[in-house]
Amino acid sequence: MEERSWTIRNVAFVAHGGSGKTTLGEAFLFNGKATTKLGKVDDEASNLDFEPEEMKRRITISTSFHHCDWKKRSINIIDTPGDDSFLSDTKLCLQAADGAVLIVDATAGVKVGTEKVWAFCEELRLPRIIFINKLDRERASFDKTFEEFIKTFEIRATPIFLPIGEEEKFEGIVDLISEKAYIYKKDGSGAFKTQDIPGNLKETAQQWREKIVENIVESNDSLMEKYLEGEPISPEELRAALYEGIKKGQIFPILCGSAILNIGIPHLMDMVVEGLPSPLEREKVEGINLRDGSPVEIPVSVEGPFYGLVVKTLADPFAGKLSIMRVFSGSLLPDGQLYNTKKESKEKYGQILILEGKKQQPIEKAVAGDIIAIAKLKDTATGDTLSSEEKGIAIRDLKPIPPSLYYAVQPKVKGTEDKVFSSLSRLAEEDPGLLITRDQSSSEILLSGASQVHLDVIREKLQRKYGVEVELKAPKIPYRETIKKTVKGVIYRHKKQTGGRGQFAEVHFDVSPLERGTGFEFEEALVGMNVPRNFVPAVEKGVTEALQSGILAGYPVVDLKVRFYDGKSHEVDSSEMAFKIAASMCLKKALQDANPVLLEPIMKVEVIVPEEMMGDVMGDLNSRRGRVLGMESRGKMQVIKAQVPMAEILQYSLDLNSITGGRGTFTAEFSHYEEVPGFLAEKTVQFAKQQLEEGS
Repeated sequence: MEERSWTIRNVAFVAHGGSGKTTLGEAFLFNGKATTKLGKVDDEASNLDFEPEEMKRRITISTSFHHCDWKKRSINIIDTPGDDSFLSDTKLCLQAADGAVLIVDATAGVKVGTEKVWAFCEELRLPRIIFINKLDRERASFDKTFEEFIKTFEIRATPIFLPIGEEEKFEGIVDLISEKAYIYKKDGSGAFKTQDIPGNLKETAQQWREKIVENIVESNDSLMEKYLEGEPISPEELRAALYEGIKKGQIFPILCGSAILNIGIPHLMDMVVEGLPSPLEREKVEGINLRDGSPVEIPVSVEGPFYGLVVKTLADPFAGKLSIMRVFSGSLLPDGQLYNTKKESKEKYGQILILEGKKQQPIEKAVAGDIIAIAKLKDTATGDTLSSEEKGIAIRDLKPIPPSLYYAVQPKVKGTEDKVFSSLSRLAEEDPGLLITRDQSSSEILLSGASQVHLDVIREKLQRKYGVEVELKAPKIPYRETIKKTVKGVIYRHKKQTGGRGQFAEVHFDVSPLERGTGFEFEEALVGMNVPRNFVPAVEKGVTEALQSGILAGYPVVDLKVRFYDGKSHEVDSSEMAFKIAASMCLKKALQDANPVLLEPIMKVEVIVPEEMMGDVMGDLNSRRGRVLGMESRGKMQVIKAQVPMAEILQYSLDLNSITGGRGTFTAEFSHYEEVPGFLAEKTVQFAKQQLEEGS
């Protein structure tokens, strides 16, 4: 079975949204005879974009998988999203690939998304082929796109093919290595005839050939020697050195064509099967020992122990959960048991499936390099490693892009909160860029995602798959209240006499502020027997309950100490309830005199932007009451570190996109609480009181 692993090519199609990835995938499937006609996204007849939300928007929302055969090789196609809203899925599914085709639209050039997916490929050290697409379109320019690409990514220019004609006159490609021209039919068949290079392109082709020969021989010492000595180098030698250079990540070949017309695609497929590595050429996979965090190397072999990484989860309300896994080592037969190294649990499984768009086919055996799906695994989630060994070794996985837009979810039908939460949790299983939480203080369901489009798609899926309708609203900020002054000798007596047994309790408190972030401290400092000690827990409980709703705006009270030092009791009328009520009222009385203030959550924010946009972004952060703490370089980008109130950045991703043209990203995490400035505190308190009166 090792022989089959050598024939597999796992290739991801990556690009900025709208560059033609899915159309390219359809051309691969058609040329490889996996489909009988060229699927088209615009006709809603795509084999790779099949979710209703994808067809409606004409974009890839979720990575899809398919396969075809070409020149006795098996190509596993990984068609990833290019839209900024769904790049978490792209990043994680790239872990299943051994190489990538990066597509650039010849009418639009290098975009923000191009830079982001290039960075993902760099992180995974994936060999890449660049394909300049849509050369048949109006305003398409190979030269302009090419120049922009090599300038943006600072790579050596290695075009292997040049276009023959552009826009409506685009009809084929020139092969710079074999020095031949391929003229294609424009009927989408992928058929072409070979001829000599047209006269008007001969000089250009010759100039480019000299340049790329230099690039190619530089990656091969023996050819370099031959070249320097002036000996002729055959096309076969050049191709062999080219493929070797691509696999090592030293050469990024640039190809061109039109996916929709199927021009240049057969030659791109040749480059994929020859130039991108097989799974076994990877030799080893980075792993981690979960017991001590040390790095380990997992050898890649069909004969070795089984190791697979779950790169994606599909949750279906009827079929259940489907775990999509890249097999990195070993082989697998149906109906067995694997060990989830992260969850430390055993997973029984049945059929092994391979994905063909929205369909699945069972297979009899999976080997290193296969991308498979297994249904109904109990504990397994995206990012988990499944193994035949119980050694606590996991494949090192990438983390999703942190969400940056926050909303509170409100069900349209009251009383369906639990159904909404469970349905959203299932959607979060298949979408790693989505975060579902429940705010303990407000009881709100909070939904966090990458963008407005992302959350709109989630809302549509929620209705289609689970029959649940929701509205998205701005979440409540988890304000807190505290005190700034110590008050001593606060006394409260609870006395009630209505015939029969009455209620009596008296408590004496000292109340003082604590350092920010300390929480709450209760000190029992009673002397003598004025208060029986069995009532102390009731007093503490009364105080704790009163802390849940402060006197300013009903927010929880934090960072204070209550010293219970005296009181009075009645041998008949005193009870736990009486002391609990007395304690609660005594605290509220103390808060009135202790200079109560409002606190707001402050977030630690990192904003990553191109250097030329730093001034605008920092100015905007200052306008949000932010404090810039420092800056550092990260590659070509600048990282601004700041602290910003949560209330000012709930919708920050929308504004940052606007300021930076989509090139800026940010992460935010809770840091600490700070006092709200007086002018804002008054407005916030008034608004909170209004909401309490309205019962919302």
